[in-house]
Amino acid sequence: MSDSLNVVLRFALYLDLMLLFGLAVFGLYSFRGKERVSGAMLHFESLLPGIAAFGVFLSIASFVVMAKNMSGASDWAELLPHLEMMVYETEVGYSWVTRMISLVVVISVASQSKRWPTGSLWVATLAGCIALSTLAWTGHGAMDEGTQRFWHFAADILHLLAAGGWIGALAAFGLMLSIRRSNSEQLVRVLSRALTGFETAGAFIVGTIIVTGVANYLFIVGPTLLEVVTSTYGVLLLVKILLFACMIGLASLNRFYLSPSLERSVKAGDYSLAASVLRKSIVIESTCAVVIVCLVAWLGTLSPSIEMAQG
Repeated sequence: MSDSLNVVLRFALYLDLMLLFGLAVFGLYSFRGKERVSGAMLHFESLLPGIAAFGVFLSIASFVVMAKNMSGASDWAELLPHLEMMVYETEVGYSWVTRMISLVVVISVASQSKRWPTGSLWVATLAGCIALSTLAWTGHGAMDEGTQRFWHFAADILHLLAAGGWIGALAAFGLMLSIRRSNSEQLVRVLSRALTGFETAGAFIVGTIIVTGVANYLFIVGPTLLEVVTSTYGVLLLVKILLFACMIGLASLNRFYLSPSLERSVKAGDYSLAASVLRKSIVIESTCAVVIVCLVAWLGTLSPSIEMAQG
């Protein structure tokens, strides 16, 4: 039960922090000027603080569960000393405190989005970047030492940030496609421009995910394939890769067909059909992304070296 709870909390926390960083950075590179004001396109004033506050709750819950699993404590009085030790004496504790401070910064600054739209998004992006990066200290990289530890952490962090950028963009597109308002034509025009502008960012994100994904595999498993294929880790990793390939296919469909179709529809003044098809594609791509994050949370609790040794 505790292992299942750990995976669920890891999944929720990963998804939450990826959305936080991804939505904030999306607002910077996709919107212009007054479009960044909360409510103009997206409700940053409520979205970002809400996601950050949920991240605080999930961080506390996951830290308590982690401490309980590591200590074997059966009650709060027995668990409290272990929590204090982890906070003040371990790297996991330091990264947790850093994450909590970053999330509080997001809550404080993003709530001022209407008064300080661009500045609040910059601060929220930087704080969200730090909060998401701290998850690397609960992954496989924390078990390495020396130079390999540094490069493994670097690959983990870049992988997390790239994934967060993609998931945040999907969430932003989905939210924009679901909004019903009187100036919906303007919204679709901005959406069309944002989709076109995402081409460069999307290519960079996919490239980063592939390169860092290969690097992480080599750090964790090494230059071997046959031994890991039959393990639980290998099966989950294969499913993750297949879903990622599916996401790339859908992204390519959006890039070369749906996005140009929406742009043509906007110029013709009839965009409802193109928006509907794009909405379905975004839903499928987002579903794949959520499942991948779930697999990432599960993979982070497994040790492929132990599984291969047992096999």
